Amino acid sequence: MPLLYHHPVSASSRFVRLAIGEISFECDCVEEPFWQRRAEFLKLNPAGSLPVLVANNGYALAGAHVIGEYLDEVHGVLKRDKRLMPEDPYSRAETRRLTEWFLDKFDHDVTVPLVRERVLKLQMPADQGGGSPDSKILRAARANIRQHMKYLSWLAATRPWLAGDKLTYADLAAAAAISVLDYLGEIEWSEYAYVKSWYQRFKSRPAFRPLLSDRLRTLAPVAHYADLDF
Repeated sequence: MPLLYHHPVSASSRFVRLAIGEISFECDCVEEPFWQRRAEFLKLNPAGSLPVLVANNGYALAGAHVIGEYLDEVHGVLKRDKRLMPEDPYSRAETRRLTEWFLDKFDHDVTVPLVRERVLKLQMPADQGGGSPDSKILRAARANIRQHMKYLSWLAATRPWLAGDKLTYADLAAAAAISVLDYLGEIEWSEYAYVKSWYQRFKSRPAFRPLLSDRLRTLAPVAHYADLDF
């Protein structure tokens, strides 16, 4: 059976897990402490980053974008109207643009620094980058949340789904990033009604259930994390 190396608070990992759930792709998941740079893991992905999907033939696909395209080309194309990548080339371009926005820019500006400072540093030994959170980094990331949420609010208010009329990879990428921040209690939901409505719809989908059961040993989620109507 295919094997997915992931981490519970990696937005890119969550994106792939959501895609797997939406297309009913069967695979086993294993949590990877990527900061340890295990020799066995580096053989699969020399960059040492997550996620990595190892196919039945042993081929390792590294990176959320690569895995997403693979899943669409091999399995998603069979889903017809439930395919996560649109048929129209301009809709595909918009889907890819927004997927990149949330998995790359949003991750760089917000998710990665918050996760590193609030979660990973508590798990990592000092020689691997562990230690106390940096308050300056936390303030900068939290300031960035507001700008990104304004853009997400505009998308959620003007379109049925983020990239257009149907659910796409763009929604999965955004939901993956937002779900990490929601776990950490970093979103003031009263300020973002349109995003909250969109997120509640997505949160109710069967593919999202495994994410709602995620728990970190060092940090419990906010009280409403697993609530569908919060």
